[in-house]
Amino acid sequence: MAGEGTILVGRSTGPNPKPEVLTLRLANRHGLVAGATGTGKTVTLQVLAEGFSNAGVPVFAADIKGDLSGLAAAGEAKPHFVRRAEELGIPYEPDRFPTVFWDVFGEQGHPIRCTVTEMGPLLLARLLELNDIQEGVLNIAFRVADENQWPLLDLKDLRALLTFLSENAKELSATYGNVSGASIGAIQRALLVLENQGADTFLGEPALNLADFMRTDREGRGFVNILAADKLMQRPRLYASFLLWMLSELFEQLPEVGDLDKPKLVFFFDEAHLLFNDAPKALLDAVEQVVRLIRSKGVGVYFVTQNPLDVPETVLGQLGNRVQHALRAFTPREQRAVRAAAETFRQNPGFDVGKVITELAVGEALVSFLEAKGTPSIVERALIAPPQGRVGPLTPAERAAIIGQSPLRGKYDEAVDNESAYEMLARRKGLDSVPAEAASQSEGGLSGMLGGLLGGIFGSGEEAPKGKGSAKGSGRTRRPPPSLAEQVLGNAARSMARRVGTEVGDAILRNVLGGLTKR
Repeated sequence: MAGEGTILVGRSTGPNPKPEVLTLRLANRHGLVAGATGTGKTVTLQVLAEGFSNAGVPVFAADIKGDLSGLAAAGEAKPHFVRRAEELGIPYEPDRFPTVFWDVFGEQGHPIRCTVTEMGPLLLARLLELNDIQEGVLNIAFRVADENQWPLLDLKDLRALLTFLSENAKELSATYGNVSGASIGAIQRALLVLENQGADTFLGEPALNLADFMRTDREGRGFVNILAADKLMQRPRLYASFLLWMLSELFEQLPEVGDLDKPKLVFFFDEAHLLFNDAPKALLDAVEQVVRLIRSKGVGVYFVTQNPLDVPETVLGQLGNRVQHALRAFTPREQRAVRAAAETFRQNPGFDVGKVITELAVGEALVSFLEAKGTPSIVERALIAPPQGRVGPLTPAERAAIIGQSPLRGKYDEAVDNESAYEMLARRKGLDSVPAEAASQSEGGLSGMLGGLLGGIFGSGEEAPKGKGSAKGSGRTRRPPPSLAEQVLGNAARSMARRVGTEVGDAILRNVLGGLTKR
């Protein structure tokens, strides 16, 4: 039985069996759950997530196969679960956990969005697979937007900005360095590919408030935030960039808190190799720095992957809490992985760690958690505790019902298109093309022209141009003073024209600029 301030993960099976627990005070020292497909990694992840939730710690987990959604429903007293609970000396108690579903594409949960500015040029360049020269041009674009206070919220903002760079390349190159049309064209094409993959739904507003991940229910249990990642997995660069963005945002936003009695938030990153495959060194350095320093913000990060070699050594060294499921050792690379996994543990003289890794049954694992002084415990072979929630996915109807009752229902569901770089550049482009005398009629541009037209219809009391019947010698004739009714109608017409003119003008300019950016 787990004590106060710990999570029961399993029970060792050696000569002196004992509960294997994760100490909450040390849970922000990060961790690793590894093992081949089908060895029980997802169940271990679920057991850890349930333990954190019961302890009042909010959890974020990427759900690759949909199985983690079962946390929102009570488990079933299946014979092997009941038997496993008896072996551990605990009662089996099915339970459900407070859950919030998220989805970058907004299909299986609340949409998650961030702005282009929040994503930043480094992650965006990786997402677009840009080379060094193209990334340099993208950095210039962000610099120009920042200096001119043009908010970059979504993809159309970035397209409009790139069009501006292309049209003013000569002037900008003198200040910021070479801005080549070829690089701008390559970035535009990459943005089109990104949009075709559906990533444009991720970039925009309302942007995610990360505080919404850090919630507890009325009973004090932490919400389990589950990201539907089955579709996202088909776009590994988007998946990796999204997860890295979240870590970076947390690192920047949360205050320093040192070591707490329990974490403020715990992340589980499934299929962790997608974070590191083909990543440039600058990005790996950023990941290492965030993982090393974010624990002081009260955040724990747990990587879930098939092979420990998927995680760079500089990051692997930061992961103090380990659960290692079975690995296969048929190929030379798999044999190296077994040796590497065995060497990362504090050795147990009672068995050969490398040999046992290849013999573990489903539901068994080698475990080593940090002890009181922050040192890793001697590795033990253990049976993993049965989860209390359902093992397996919810039905679409069950998921929809939970989303409908979510405490965040309606906050993120509808996209918002606030004024940003696109509209500002469109207005700038439109005003440059309007003759000065027409623009001076009203601050609304097109609304001024419409206002002048309707004002002429209803009368304004001003002198009219010379025409038939004009007085001799004056060259002009004065209209009779407008009646009160004509004045009211004229004022109303001009007011309406300003509103309509502004909306129509923006729509026309938006279409014009949209056409230009697609050329």
